[in-house]
Amino acid sequence: MGEASKANEPANRALDPLRALVGLWDTEIRWSEKAHKLVGGPASVRSSVTFAWVEDRCFLVHHIGNNDSPAARWIIGADETSGGFALLYADGRGVSRIYQMRLAAGVWRIWRDSPGFHQRFIGHLSPDQRTIEVHWEKSSDGNSWELDFEVTYTKSDQSVADSFSNRPAGVQRGDG
Repeated sequence: MGEASKANEPANRALDPLRALVGLWDTEIRWSEKAHKLVGGPASVRSSVTFAWVEDRCFLVHHIGNNDSPAARWIIGADETSGGFALLYADGRGVSRIYQMRLAAGVWRIWRDSPGFHQRFIGHLSPDQRTIEVHWEKSSDGNSWELDFEVTYTKSDQSVADSFSNRPAGVQRGDG
Protein backbone atom coordinates (compact mmCIF):
# COMPACT_ATOMS: atom_id res chain seq x y z
CA MET A 1 0.00 0.00 0.00
CA GLY A 2 1.44 3.42 -0.97
CA GLU A 3 2.02 6.29 1.45
CA ALA A 4 -0.93 8.27 0.02
CA SER A 5 -3.26 5.31 0.61
CA LYS A 6 -1.94 4.76 4.15
CA ALA A 7 -2.58 8.42 5.00
CA ASN A 8 -6.29 7.87 4.39
CA GLU A 9 -6.50 4.64 6.43
CA PRO A 10 -7.97 5.04 9.92
CA ALA A 11 -6.17 3.34 12.82
CA ASN A 12 -9.54 2.14 14.12
CA ARG A 13 -11.17 0.04 11.36
CA ALA A 14 -14.62 1.05 12.68
CA LEU A 15 -13.87 4.47 11.13
CA ASP A 16 -13.56 2.98 7.60
CA PRO A 17 -16.93 4.37 6.42
CA LEU A 18 -15.63 7.91 7.03
CA ARG A 19 -12.70 7.68 4.58
CA ALA A 20 -14.81 9.27 1.84
CA LEU A 21 -15.04 12.45 3.95
CA VAL A 22 -11.28 12.99 4.35
CA GLY A 23 -10.01 15.99 2.45
CA LEU A 24 -10.78 19.57 1.62
CA TRP A 25 -14.34 20.53 0.65
CA ASP A 26 -15.96 23.74 -0.58
CA THR A 27 -19.33 24.37 1.06
CA GLU A 28 -22.33 26.55 0.58
CA ILE A 29 -24.73 26.99 3.50
CA ARG A 30 -28.24 28.20 2.58
CA TRP A 31 -30.34 29.40 5.51
CA SER A 32 -34.06 28.74 5.68
CA GLU A 33 -36.10 31.95 5.70
CA LYS A 34 -36.74 31.61 9.45
CA ALA A 35 -33.07 30.86 10.27
CA HIS A 36 -31.91 33.72 8.06
CA LYS A 37 -34.03 36.15 10.09
CA LEU A 38 -32.22 34.93 13.23
CA VAL A 39 -28.65 34.90 11.89
CA GLY A 40 -28.87 37.93 9.60
CA GLY A 41 -26.27 38.60 6.95
CA PRO A 42 -26.40 36.97 3.54
CA ALA A 43 -28.93 34.23 2.77
CA SER A 44 -26.07 31.89 1.90
CA VAL A 45 -22.46 31.58 3.02
CA ARG A 46 -19.51 29.90 1.29
CA SER A 47 -16.63 28.39 3.21
CA SER A 48 -14.14 25.57 3.11
CA VAL A 49 -14.21 22.48 5.30
CA THR A 50 -11.38 20.16 6.14
CA PHE A 51 -11.89 16.60 7.35
CA ALA A 52 -8.62 15.18 8.67
CA TRP A 53 -7.48 12.29 10.84
CA VAL A 54 -6.10 13.27 14.27
CA GLU A 55 -4.50 11.41 17.17
CA ASP A 56 -2.78 8.83 14.95
CA ARG A 57 -5.94 8.44 12.83
CA CYS A 58 -8.08 7.36 15.80
CA PHE A 59 -10.54 10.24 15.27
CA LEU A 60 -11.75 12.39 12.41
CA VAL A 61 -11.93 16.16 12.87
CA HIS A 62 -14.11 18.51 10.80
CA HIS A 63 -13.11 22.17 10.71
CA ILE A 64 -15.11 24.95 9.10
CA GLY A 65 -14.77 28.69 9.27
CA ASN A 66 -13.58 31.76 7.45
CA ASN A 67 -14.35 35.47 7.55
CA ASP A 68 -17.94 34.88 6.40
CA SER A 69 -18.85 31.89 8.55
CA PRO A 70 -18.39 31.07 12.23
CA ALA A 71 -15.60 28.66 13.12
CA ALA A 72 -16.84 25.24 14.19
CA ARG A 73 -15.20 21.92 14.89
CA TRP A 74 -16.47 18.38 15.08
CA ILE A 75 -14.55 15.47 16.55
CA ILE A 76 -15.88 12.11 15.38
CA GLY A 77 -15.13 8.76 16.99
CA ALA A 78 -16.45 5.26 16.38
CA ASP A 79 -18.18 2.66 18.49
CA GLU A 80 -17.01 -0.58 16.89
CA THR A 81 -19.70 -2.61 18.66
CA SER A 82 -22.71 -0.64 17.39
CA GLY A 83 -21.39 0.54 14.02
CA GLY A 84 -22.32 4.09 15.00
CA PHE A 85 -20.32 7.21 15.72
CA ALA A 86 -20.29 9.97 18.34
CA LEU A 87 -19.78 13.54 17.20
CA LEU A 88 -18.66 16.30 19.57
CA TYR A 89 -19.47 19.79 18.27
CA ALA A 90 -18.13 23.17 19.40
CA ASP A 91 -18.13 26.59 17.72
CA GLY A 92 -16.94 30.15 18.10
CA ARG A 93 -20.21 31.19 19.73
CA GLY A 94 -19.49 28.98 22.74
CA VAL A 95 -22.05 26.35 21.67
CA SER A 96 -21.18 22.69 22.35
CA ARG A 97 -23.28 19.62 21.61
CA ILE A 98 -23.07 15.84 21.42
CA TYR A 99 -24.60 14.07 18.40
CA GLN A 100 -25.02 10.49 17.24
CA MET A 101 -24.00 9.72 13.68
CA ARG A 102 -24.20 7.01 10.99
CA LEU A 103 -22.77 6.85 7.47
CA ALA A 104 -23.84 3.89 5.34
CA ALA A 105 -24.84 3.24 1.72
CA GLY A 106 -24.22 6.86 0.75
CA VAL A 107 -26.54 8.28 3.43
CA TRP A 108 -25.01 10.36 6.22
CA ARG A 109 -27.15 10.96 9.31
CA ILE A 110 -26.41 13.07 12.38
CA TRP A 111 -28.94 13.63 15.17
CA ARG A 112 -29.47 14.68 18.74
CA ASP A 113 -32.56 14.28 20.85
CA SER A 114 -32.37 17.03 23.42
CA PRO A 115 -35.47 18.25 25.26
CA GLY A 116 -36.73 21.41 23.59
CA PHE A 117 -34.17 21.35 20.76
CA HIS A 118 -33.94 18.21 18.63
CA GLN A 119 -31.77 18.30 15.51
CA ARG A 120 -31.20 16.01 12.55
CA PHE A 121 -28.92 16.12 9.54
CA ILE A 122 -29.50 14.01 6.46
CA GLY A 123 -26.82 14.02 3.78
CA HIS A 124 -26.63 12.15 0.50
CA LEU A 125 -23.23 11.41 -1.04
CA SER A 126 -23.05 11.38 -4.82
CA PRO A 127 -21.95 8.08 -6.42
CA ASP A 128 -18.47 9.55 -7.11
CA GLN A 129 -18.28 10.78 -3.45
CA ARG A 130 -17.40 14.32 -4.57
CA THR A 131 -20.68 16.01 -3.61
CA ILE A 132 -22.82 15.80 -0.49
CA GLU A 133 -26.27 17.43 -0.30
CA VAL A 134 -27.37 18.04 3.29
CA HIS A 135 -30.53 19.17 5.07
CA TRP A 136 -30.32 20.26 8.73
CA GLU A 137 -33.68 20.20 10.48
CA LYS A 138 -34.81 21.15 13.97
CA SER A 139 -37.76 20.43 16.21
CA SER A 140 -38.88 21.62 19.63
CA ASP A 141 -40.77 18.38 20.35
CA GLY A 142 -39.08 15.69 18.20
CA ASN A 143 -42.28 15.23 16.15
CA SER A 144 -42.77 18.37 14.04
CA TRP A 145 -39.64 19.17 12.03
CA GLU A 146 -38.66 22.28 10.08
CA LEU A 147 -35.75 23.07 7.79
CA ASP A 148 -32.99 25.02 9.53
CA PHE A 149 -30.52 25.18 6.63
CA GLU A 150 -29.10 23.27 3.68
CA VAL A 151 -25.46 22.61 2.87
CA THR A 152 -23.74 21.48 -0.30
CA TYR A 153 -20.26 19.99 0.12
CA THR A 154 -18.15 19.79 -3.05
CA LYS A 155 -14.77 18.02 -2.90
CA SER A 156 -11.99 20.46 -3.69
CA ASP A 157 -9.44 19.74 -6.37
CA GLN A 158 -6.83 21.03 -3.93
CA SER A 159 -5.15 18.14 -2.14
CA VAL A 160 -5.43 17.54 1.57
CA ALA A 161 -1.70 18.21 1.94
CA ASP A 162 -2.22 21.67 0.40
CA SER A 163 -4.96 22.44 2.93
CA PHE A 164 -2.68 22.39 5.95
CA SER A 165 -2.12 26.16 5.93
CA ASN A 166 -5.68 26.25 7.33
CA ARG A 167 -5.50 23.07 9.43
CA PRO A 168 -7.18 22.93 12.83
CA ALA A 169 -5.01 23.10 15.92
CA GLY A 170 -3.57 19.67 16.71
CA VAL A 171 -3.71 18.33 13.15
CA GLN A 172 -0.25 17.26 12.07
CA ARG A 173 0.93 17.03 8.48
CA GLY A 174 1.12 13.23 8.70
CA ASP A 175 -2.43 12.92 10.09
CA GLY A 176 -4.26 14.00 6.93
